[in-house]
Amino acid sequence: MGHRFHPPRLVNGPIKRATRHAQSLWVLCACAWALGCASLPEGRSAIDDVEFSGNDQLGGSDIQEKIATRPSPRFLGLMDGVVYDYEVYDFYVLQRDLERVERLYRARGYYKAKARAAHVERTDEDHVRVTIEVDEGPATSVRRLDLHGIDRLKAPLQARIRAAAGAGVGVGKLFDEDEFKDTESAIKRLLTDAGYAYAKVTRTAEVDLPRNYATLRFDISPGIPAEFGEVSIEGLGSLPEAPIRRALDLHEGDPYSTSELEAAQQAVLDLGVLSNVRIEPKLDDPPAKRVPLKVHLEPSKLHQLRLGVGSQIDVIRTDIHALVGWDHNDFLGDLRRLSLEAKPGVVLYPTRFPSFKSPTALLPEVKTRAELTQPGFLEARTNGFLRANYNIYAALLSGELDESAPVLGYRELQGAVGVDRSLWRFYFRPSHNIGVSVPFTYIGTLDPDLDRVLVSYLELFASFDLRDDAVQPHKGLYVSNALQVAGGPFGGDARDLKVRPEARFYVPLGKKLTFATRGTIGLLFPRNYGDTIASNADTGAPPAGTSRADWVRDIQIGFFRSFFSGGSNSNRGYGLRGIGPHGVVPFYSPELAQADLDARCQPGSADTRCLLPLGGLTLWEASAELRFPIAGSFSGATFCDTSDVAPEQVQLRFDRPHLSCGLGARYATPLGPFRADIGYRVAGLQTLNESTGEGRPSTIFGAPIAVSIALGEAF
Repeated sequence: MGHRFHPPRLVNGPIKRATRHAQSLWVLCACAWALGCASLPEGRSAIDDVEFSGNDQLGGSDIQEKIATRPSPRFLGLMDGVVYDYEVYDFYVLQRDLERVERLYRARGYYKAKARAAHVERTDEDHVRVTIEVDEGPATSVRRLDLHGIDRLKAPLQARIRAAAGAGVGVGKLFDEDEFKDTESAIKRLLTDAGYAYAKVTRTAEVDLPRNYATLRFDISPGIPAEFGEVSIEGLGSLPEAPIRRALDLHEGDPYSTSELEAAQQAVLDLGVLSNVRIEPKLDDPPAKRVPLKVHLEPSKLHQLRLGVGSQIDVIRTDIHALVGWDHNDFLGDLRRLSLEAKPGVVLYPTRFPSFKSPTALLPEVKTRAELTQPGFLEARTNGFLRANYNIYAALLSGELDESAPVLGYRELQGAVGVDRSLWRFYFRPSHNIGVSVPFTYIGTLDPDLDRVLVSYLELFASFDLRDDAVQPHKGLYVSNALQVAGGPFGGDARDLKVRPEARFYVPLGKKLTFATRGTIGLLFPRNYGDTIASNADTGAPPAGTSRADWVRDIQIGFFRSFFSGGSNSNRGYGLRGIGPHGVVPFYSPELAQADLDARCQPGSADTRCLLPLGGLTLWEASAELRFPIAGSFSGATFCDTSDVAPEQVQLRFDRPHLSCGLGARYATPLGPFRADIGYRVAGLQTLNESTGEGRPSTIFGAPIAVSIALGEAF
């Protein structure tokens, strides 16, 4: 029994690097072959592929999910019978699968669909390819829809029920059994949300096969309006009862509502001390007006110690860091949460991807965070929080290395105080944030015009989330907006208004494919900075009459408030801060006088110190991504990202799309998918007209690509 493997051909003279890669692939495949090879039973055949024809209305992947005849999995997409077992062809299993295909079509409204095995083609001595041919036949549509038993309900509730029924299985729609079942559940949910805890909904369908139509009926029995009864809690263990009852916020005598029960369950889970919460209504027979509620709790650990090590490697920096954290979920009682975290590390300077130059200096860093959360602040489901951060870090701006430039760092103290509140699918978080950043140098001389920066702003963040899953969404939408007001009565060195709305849409293409798209804009209206960005990007110098100290101050404040684009959660064809106005940052060349900078940084100059990111006042970004499964926990994605950052206010430059497209791989983890993306900058679609002020994006082995590695989806 041979294992088939056809290596890719190398054409036009393979170079040594490609040869090494091919050899590595052969070694990997040989090891896999040695470790685990499957064998076929005597006289049986392995299935190479299963194809479908005539299936215009249902995708092949949707049909494949429902049948047992399936292709043999391939190790690395190349070799079958290695690591994974063969799928063995069985005539009788295939016959039952044909019945399953017809049943699937009937459930989708195609009652006359027929399936047959058109071909079972032998591709090798003991390998076959199966083709299933489908004659879908005519579709069955809904001719009549009746709702019985809603006459005594209030008119608004009747209208909502009719709308739900029409949206799911309205007259003229294709009769789909799953939609029929889901509509039954939707009607019952409307009733239980309106207080009818004992509501019953029964669906019936009559299908006229000769004329290809269906008559549908829902029999609705609302029952009596109900209220919440006594609330009992079991499984508290050592947890205090008062804060849990406060988070539940369920009161005897309140109108019964399924949505309110779900909100209460989520509010208790959000306390962070429970692994599971289940609220069970006791529906008596005969029905009683008041419905007792039993809350089942499964406590988790009140204390948690977190330890870890990690590394960041990209085109700007390479670092090694450790992580130590401690969480107390009942700090001083009342289920207050105290979280402490420290991440000490060291930057290997100037080591970076892809050159990996040997480090000549070690730049120590540390990032610390302390956060205290008070549940039930002001009202039952509002949390108050107090957060403090102290950081020491290297401010490395660009992937272009200038060994003569100083290495700037900041000591940063930040604080925030605010509240957050969830309300159904809405989330609100108003807060006041303040931070002071003091510059210093790891290497070289600190520019005398650099000073500490104090930023104080009020922020209102709000979101509306209709995704089916927050970590790996398959369908739904997510809309958010962040509004910030800095300076004025809040003090600080920056005075501005900053707004950034964002929208994300997720469209299922079958059960396994997801089309995701995202768009955002950012608008910044500074009142006391930002005046030098446009001139700097155009000429490499500030507007005439601007002193060096004012120029330095303008750029320095902008680094903390301006928009940047590029990176793993932005435009993946660029490195961090790779898109946007680029120009001269004088405090990275403190040894040069203004005249020397002017001489070096003429328009079109390729000098590294003339092409540093400045940030901008207007941002737009758009992304589209197709996500698909590969095998087990592995999945993939193909994507396109486009974005721009402009130096002026409300300057949406769509003639600078900076389009990048690429491929990515994901591996599912409990914290979200671990992903690696490769983005390619599409030639001719970076800037369509002029390119003044553009940076010089980094390359990998001379190719216009960037690699992004991160935890969690890009959006």
